[in-house]
Amino acid sequence: MYNKTAKLFPKRKCKNRVDLPLCDIIGRHRTPRRSGTRADLVPTPASRVSGSGRRVSGKIPEGRGGWQADGKGPSIWDTFCHEKGNVFGDQTGDVACNSYELWEKDLECIQQLGLTHYRLSVSWARLLPDGMTQHVNQRGVQYYNRVINDLLACNVSPMVTLYHFDLPQALHDLGGWKSPEIATLFDNYAKFCFQTFGDRVKFWITINEPHICAKLGYEDGIHAPGLKEKGTTAYLVGHNMLRAHAKAWHSYNSEYRAKQKGAVSLAFNSDWFEPLDPSCSADITATEREFAFTLGWFAWPVFVTGDYPETMRFAINSQSQKLGFDGTSRLPTFSDDDPFILGTADFFALNYYTARKVKAGGGVDQTLSMKSDLDAKEVLDPSWPICGAPWLAVVPHGLRKLLRYIKDTFHNPMVYITENGFSQMGPVQIEDWERWEFYSSTISEVAKAIQEDGVNVRGYFAWSLMDNFEWADGFSVRFGLFHVDPSDAELSRTMYRSGREYARIISKYKTSGQAK
Repeated sequence: MYNKTAKLFPKRKCKNRVDLPLCDIIGRHRTPRRSGTRADLVPTPASRVSGSGRRVSGKIPEGRGGWQADGKGPSIWDTFCHEKGNVFGDQTGDVACNSYELWEKDLECIQQLGLTHYRLSVSWARLLPDGMTQHVNQRGVQYYNRVINDLLACNVSPMVTLYHFDLPQALHDLGGWKSPEIATLFDNYAKFCFQTFGDRVKFWITINEPHICAKLGYEDGIHAPGLKEKGTTAYLVGHNMLRAHAKAWHSYNSEYRAKQKGAVSLAFNSDWFEPLDPSCSADITATEREFAFTLGWFAWPVFVTGDYPETMRFAINSQSQKLGFDGTSRLPTFSDDDPFILGTADFFALNYYTARKVKAGGGVDQTLSMKSDLDAKEVLDPSWPICGAPWLAVVPHGLRKLLRYIKDTFHNPMVYITENGFSQMGPVQIEDWERWEFYSSTISEVAKAIQEDGVNVRGYFAWSLMDNFEWADGFSVRFGLFHVDPSDAELSRTMYRSGREYARIISKYKTSGQAK
């Protein structure tokens, strides 16, 4: 719950704000590597519009609704949410914001904000109900064609995510992300989307937050499919997700890029980590492990070596030896038959929300688990205010530090911030000045990263367009620039103060950027 006694930005008064220094963010119109499209850097909400059912923590199908409408197949999140005790208040995303039926209202919100780009996700199970290309749901194709065409008609460029946590249940029943065959099935799905929508879509995300998918879904069991197979399955799932991503990237690169001229990546999530005691070598080393087990797990193979961070592999193998685990390495290795991983991203897509201090220790010595492998404890700095969700400390400067870390560690890639947001819980506050102050400060930190640190940031997407179904938190946590009351039969969209301010800043800098 947000502590109303804490002042998020005590030195600034809401009605006397200084305009954000966004000119460098907005005005750079450059061509992405191997892409012919222009990326305007007006801040842009990342919201989901596709068609699945429900979710639990804060990503894509949370807003769609229409969970079994017009031929859509069930997903693992549909199954997970319909089981009691998995989601706050046993809520489901069966309807959510009902973007499947109320797309026109979503489009009105997008137009009110004046967006130039809009991030959305397509549902694998809506397009291919059993996950395979032999059975195509044409109504799903029609729906996404309509969404993409409407966006383009309004001069809004779509960034499309192929996978946002919602594996078709039919594929999960065949082994899902635990099976090596999933990489080929995902590649077939990706090629279907490239072929069907790629003439109009120029920005693709293959998989959103594979770290969250693997750890929360297969280690902690708090996301679909709700498995708690400690210390083993998450590593296997993450490995197969990387293989699937790489196959899809290579397919786009060899079969579609020359004609479609788009860009493909996957979305990494990471907090900013720093040692609790900067003078303590153990805390410094633990912080390095935190980065390796979170951001490095997926970004290191793609941007640095084509393999996992040695820090991560050493920690896992050392713990296996300590506990007498005599199997093969729990962290898989890439074989000669696997698609080449290194270089399979045309830009660095980053989801950032918060920061943590890191202290050595925290592992459970006698159990096999990711926690014992990591052997580090995350600590909240008491000076950081909490907004809404208890995990979400407000640390805008952490994003600047993380951007600088990405520049230095991953060879100065082109970066899109694909998620970033501020949550609200409890009574609805339409005059949500704290959220706008968060966005104001955060975007200012991004501008500093560009202007002072030389980070190659090309775009910023706010999370999210509307309040929606936030995975395991259900509707109890609200991130939107528009309020949606799930108990309202009309599901009307009401713009928050933060949305009005966001639209104002977009209008100002979009105009100045176009004038350059």
